[in-house]
Amino acid sequence: MGTGGLGGFFGGWLAAAGEDVTFIARGTHLEAMRENGLTVTSKLGDRHVRNVQATDDPIDVGPVDIILFCVKNYSLEDAAEKCLPLLKPNTAIISVLNGIDAAERIEAIVGLKHAVSGVTLVPSNIAGPGEIAHQGENTGIVFGELDGKASPRLMKFRDACRDAGLDAQISPDITSAIWFKFIGWSSSSSVICANCGSFGELQSDPALIQLFRDTAAEAIRVGRASGASLPDDLVEKLVDVIHSFPPEAKPSMLVDLEQNKPIELDSACGAVTKLGEALSIETPINRALYAQLASRIDG
Repeated sequence: MGTGGLGGFFGGWLAAAGEDVTFIARGTHLEAMRENGLTVTSKLGDRHVRNVQATDDPIDVGPVDIILFCVKNYSLEDAAEKCLPLLKPNTAIISVLNGIDAAERIEAIVGLKHAVSGVTLVPSNIAGPGEIAHQGENTGIVFGELDGKASPRLMKFRDACRDAGLDAQISPDITSAIWFKFIGWSSSSSVICANCGSFGELQSDPALIQLFRDTAAEAIRVGRASGASLPDDLVEKLVDVIHSFPPEAKPSMLVDLEQNKPIELDSACGAVTKLGEALSIETPINRALYAQLASRIDG
């Protein structure tokens, strides 16, 4: 559901490995996929999927085993409604959205048994209609049931991902995994969008790296107060993650900002600020970054 950078990357690798994948897409991207297939360029080897199964209407697809839910946060409710014709009793909707509440919002529409939380740090964007650019070498995706158990449906999907060459893991504590990713994504996206133009510029500027550390530290305090189990050295682990990205890579929020599209600001530093207020935790740096970018929230 959603064939942007992540949906196109994971779906492209799975389809290229022979899995039965249907892409929900729209516009010129959908037209290009129908006419020329889907190409995923990668340092790990390009994939080209010919005769792509793609549509803008989920009713055309019918019930499926797994829905990899890859839309933007501001499109979540509409996309979740469109998932209803795809459901059978044990269908898992694995959300890999940025933010911390996607699974709960999906659950409110489709029901508890279908919603599964997931997380990925794969840097991937639409390079053009019908083409996805995978940057770096990270192919990881982590997902887990809320009860922490490795259910048969998730084990089957994990194995399909691994057979396709993807680094898929089932987490016994998906909530903490989501907070780990959220803090890194929110802090880096907010700092980069407000101050620079790529991960390389963040990596090379000690002042910006310190700003990232301070922004992340606020989010960590909020996460722990919310019940997430987060390690004491998380800030430095996240700095290591930042340095692992190719210098030319950009967070998806910056790509949207540069293209004058709506940005997921309310799900990034805005969410840290709002939750901090609810928990009586001060988040002045996140609040300042939100204020700096708020005028661009709708594009």
